[in-house]
Amino acid sequence: MLYYLSHLDHIWGPFRLFNYVTFRAGGAIATALILVLLFGPATIKILKKINTTAPSRHKGLIPDEFIDNSKDKVPSMGGILIVISIVISTLLWAMPTNHMMIVFLFLLVLLCGVGFLDDYTKIVHRNRNGIPGKLKLLLQFAIAFASVLYLSYLPKIGNILSEFMIPFMKEPLLVGFYGAIITIPLGVLVVVGASNAVNLTDGKDGLAIGSVIFCALAYCAFAYLSGNIVFATHLNIHYISGAGEVGIFAAAVIGAGIGFLWYNCHPASMFMGDTGSLALGGSIGLIAVLVRQELILLLVGGVFVIEAGSVIIQVISYKLTGKRVFLCAPIHHHFERKGWTETQIVTRFWILGGLFALIGLATLKLR
Repeated sequence: MLYYLSHLDHIWGPFRLFNYVTFRAGGAIATALILVLLFGPATIKILKKINTTAPSRHKGLIPDEFIDNSKDKVPSMGGILIVISIVISTLLWAMPTNHMMIVFLFLLVLLCGVGFLDDYTKIVHRNRNGIPGKLKLLLQFAIAFASVLYLSYLPKIGNILSEFMIPFMKEPLLVGFYGAIITIPLGVLVVVGASNAVNLTDGKDGLAIGSVIFCALAYCAFAYLSGNIVFATHLNIHYISGAGEVGIFAAAVIGAGIGFLWYNCHPASMFMGDTGSLALGGSIGLIAVLVRQELILLLVGGVFVIEAGSVIIQVISYKLTGKRVFLCAPIHHHFERKGWTETQIVTRFWILGGLFALIGLATLKLR
């Protein structure tokens, strides 16, 4: 909405700043950050009052001596604060007529709803598994499919989304109908995979949200560059009209993430729960699909790939051989069993997350 102030620059010159994506992205970061910091204490108080502490997902899966029982008193579902802050910030700073904003807010809110339902089941029914896994996946796939399909029907974007791109190649491998056969299912898988990967990473104070911030920073840059015809042409990436507004959405994710980290750093005052992790992961996945950098997400989101991959490897190995590759999965619990402290695990994974994001951005020149 604040974008329209740029039309009043004849009244006061500085209003023209609201026409620039970079200025509004900075405003989105600041707004989301301030909202989370301001309403964080009240959110924690409310979550404690309604007793949103959920039973540990790890009881029975790892030895009791590796479970921090003090975390059982920390309220979950703090993702509600993150999502509300992102929505308000995006509506304030992004161009309201941009149709891409509709689908991103749609995905964010609905995946938050799925996570809320899962967290609510854990809290009310004291079931550490939440809603049935098949139901959760079905809802995620339905939301992801509707979102990707909506983007594919948008003017000027649909043709781009039907181009199957391989990293480091200037030209698409497949285009048109044959490209869409691959890109749409792949896009859905990327959104659902990213959503669940962030959820699996959310096991240590600050680990998931810190890694999300690095991912969002990288894809905020991707979206801005894709939305600028000069940069897009120079870098040989798709020019996507209006993609800069998605960069503002990513900026709101960054701001809300930084603000939430204030309360989620060790020792955490609240957890985001599935309410936040499913929504944030899915949102990053959809940005990757839009800017045609979905395969690069395997690199930029390397921490999430490692976490999800460790679970997949562990399950396959145990079912086929009866043996476990890791002491415990996801892999952050493996390192916990190896004697790493929580602070060491989180800090080292953040370092990896930052490096992965930088390497991912560097691939823009490798074409």
